[in-house]
Amino acid sequence: MDEQERDRIRSEFADAVNMTAGELKKWLGTKESRSVGDTGGDGESTGHRMGRTITTLLGAKTADLDDADLKQMRKVTGYVHRHLA
Repeated sequence: MDEQERDRIRSEFADAVNMTAGELKKWLGTKESRSVGDTGGDGESTGHRMGRTITTLLGAKTADLDDADLKQMRKVTGYVHRHLA
Protein backbone atom coordinates (compact mmCIF):
# COMPACT_ATOMS: atom_id res chain seq x y z
CA MET A 1 0.00 0.00 0.00
CA ASP A 2 1.50 3.32 -1.04
CA GLU A 3 1.59 6.45 1.11
CA GLN A 4 -1.15 8.17 -0.89
CA GLU A 5 -3.54 5.28 -0.14
CA ARG A 6 -2.55 5.31 3.53
CA ASP A 7 -3.24 9.07 3.69
CA ARG A 8 -6.64 8.60 2.01
CA ILE A 9 -7.65 5.88 4.50
CA ARG A 10 -6.57 7.98 7.49
CA SER A 11 -8.42 11.02 6.16
CA GLU A 12 -11.66 9.11 5.49
CA PHE A 13 -11.46 7.52 8.94
CA ALA A 14 -11.00 10.92 10.59
CA ASP A 15 -14.05 12.24 8.69
CA ALA A 16 -16.20 9.22 9.59
CA VAL A 17 -15.42 9.01 13.32
CA ASN A 18 -17.01 11.99 15.03
CA MET A 19 -15.90 11.33 18.61
CA THR A 20 -12.56 11.71 20.33
CA ALA A 21 -10.94 8.67 21.91
CA GLY A 22 -11.91 10.01 25.34
CA GLU A 23 -15.54 10.57 24.37
CA LEU A 24 -15.79 7.11 22.87
CA LYS A 25 -14.15 5.46 25.91
CA LYS A 26 -16.62 7.23 28.17
CA TRP A 27 -19.58 6.05 26.05
CA LEU A 28 -18.22 2.49 25.92
CA GLY A 29 -18.37 2.48 29.71
CA THR A 30 -22.14 3.03 29.71
CA LYS A 31 -24.81 0.39 30.08
CA GLU A 32 -26.39 1.64 26.83
CA SER A 33 -23.24 0.87 24.83
CA ARG A 34 -23.23 -2.71 26.05
CA SER A 35 -26.90 -3.30 25.32
CA VAL A 36 -26.86 -2.90 21.53
CA GLY A 37 -25.70 -5.13 18.70
CA ASP A 38 -25.02 -8.79 18.16
CA THR A 39 -22.99 -10.48 20.86
CA GLY A 40 -20.46 -13.23 20.46
CA GLY A 41 -19.64 -16.02 22.86
CA ASP A 42 -17.86 -13.63 25.18
CA GLY A 43 -20.98 -11.48 25.71
CA GLU A 44 -19.49 -8.38 24.10
CA SER A 45 -21.22 -7.02 21.00
CA THR A 46 -19.29 -6.71 17.76
CA GLY A 47 -19.83 -2.95 17.75
CA HIS A 48 -18.62 -2.56 21.35
CA ARG A 49 -15.48 -4.54 20.55
CA MET A 50 -14.88 -2.40 17.46
CA GLY A 51 -15.41 0.72 19.58
CA ARG A 52 -12.48 -0.36 21.74
CA THR A 53 -10.42 -0.85 18.58
CA ILE A 54 -11.41 2.62 17.35
CA THR A 55 -10.23 4.23 20.61
CA THR A 56 -6.85 2.57 20.08
CA LEU A 57 -6.68 3.76 16.47
CA LEU A 58 -7.64 7.30 17.46
CA GLY A 59 -4.86 7.35 20.05
CA ALA A 60 -2.18 5.94 17.75
CA LYS A 61 0.50 8.01 16.11
CA THR A 62 0.31 7.96 12.33
CA ALA A 63 3.78 6.45 12.06
CA ASP A 64 2.72 3.56 14.31
CA LEU A 65 -0.23 2.48 12.16
CA ASP A 66 0.42 -0.75 10.29
CA ASP A 67 -1.50 -2.36 7.43
CA ALA A 68 -3.78 -4.23 9.86
CA ASP A 69 -4.70 -0.93 11.53
CA LEU A 70 -5.44 0.65 8.16
CA LYS A 71 -7.63 -2.34 7.27
CA GLN A 72 -9.63 -1.75 10.47
CA MET A 73 -9.90 1.96 9.63
CA ARG A 74 -11.28 1.07 6.19
CA LYS A 75 -13.76 -1.32 7.80
CA VAL A 76 -15.01 1.37 10.21
CA THR A 77 -15.29 3.95 7.43
CA GLY A 78 -17.26 1.52 5.26
CA TYR A 79 -19.60 0.70 8.14
CA VAL A 80 -20.27 4.37 8.88
CA HIS A 81 -20.90 5.17 5.22
CA ARG A 82 -23.30 2.22 4.83
CA HIS A 83 -25.31 3.26 7.86
CA LEU A 84 -25.46 6.91 6.84
CA ALA A 85 -26.78 6.01 3.36
